[in-house]
Amino acid sequence: MPEPLNVDEFEAAARARLTEPVYDYYAGGAEDEVTVRENRAAFQRIGLRYRVLVDVSERDTTSSILGTPLSFPVILAPTALHRMAHAEGEAATARAAAAAGVLMTLSSISSTPMEDVAAAAPGGAKWFQLYHYSNREISEELISRAHVAGYEAIVLTADAPLLGRRERDLRHPFAIPDGIEAVHFKIRPRTSGVNDSPLSDFLNQPSINWTDLEWVHAASPLPVLVKGIVRADDAKRALDEGCAGIWVSNHGGRQLDTSIPTASALPEIVAAAEGRVPVIVDGGIRRGTDILKALAMGATAAAIGRPQLWGLAVGGQVGVEKVLELLREELSLAMALAGCRTIGEIDASLIA
Repeated sequence: MPEPLNVDEFEAAARARLTEPVYDYYAGGAEDEVTVRENRAAFQRIGLRYRVLVDVSERDTTSSILGTPLSFPVILAPTALHRMAHAEGEAATARAAAAAGVLMTLSSISSTPMEDVAAAAPGGAKWFQLYHYSNREISEELISRAHVAGYEAIVLTADAPLLGRRERDLRHPFAIPDGIEAVHFKIRPRTSGVNDSPLSDFLNQPSINWTDLEWVHAASPLPVLVKGIVRADDAKRALDEGCAGIWVSNHGGRQLDTSIPTASALPEIVAAAEGRVPVIVDGGIRRGTDILKALAMGATAAAIGRPQLWGLAVGGQVGVEKVLELLREELSLAMALAGCRTIGEIDASLIA
């Protein structure tokens, strides 16, 4: 098979290597998967008003977020169970992120202990994603472990009081392969497409509310970002609660189907943030032009979820590095063609 030229070709190559249930677990969304498709389509519908006659012979893609330097403004979003894609799992992903100069967000549903992931890439920047659990001892332990292991922030997922109905997982049904587990819970889920697994006992927390965010703030010595925001009023409330950042996300279309695509939600969240904290956006980002559009609409960084898994499945650490380098090169070229020499020159005037 020839070397993939873009993220879609990495996905096709990954699909050929993964079992159908594992591929569908990674790729699938809720119900009719309208939001999965719309996340991508919303970015594609945005037109770019490029500048001309700008000397772009030298370009600088570097940026930073919460004091962490980035080789380009991309973050690896939290995604579950990387060892289903490659034997080295999250450790390989962490090494790739460090080599590429980007930040990795480790999922609570990791198949590699957070300490091992940190040790695999000691120089890499890492955040830890947290689901909040009714048993606060679990949350407190995970926050403490992340702090001790050198993670630099906690990302609280706020859009998953219950798991969405993921029909691909129900159809097969999906089961985690032998020898792999959600190591932070020391249990092995039966399925993830319906709320009947031991892990869902932890993830299904319909009572989660703003007081739980207050508790996470109090329990965490690290900055806390909130992930899953698509409304300005929720963004303002999160800021009032002292959050260090807003992550615009609809969980990759895996929760409430027909929810607003993130590209459509982003402008009002940026306006609500008023420059007080960084704003991250994920969902459907597959091209350097998508990153350019996200930045032009005011995002501090774009986050990618599934693309890192496709790279991991195709080539382990090297595969993830190739995906990241591909996106960096695409962004650099898009900047040149749009008349931007630095990330700071990307602004709202580019958006049609």
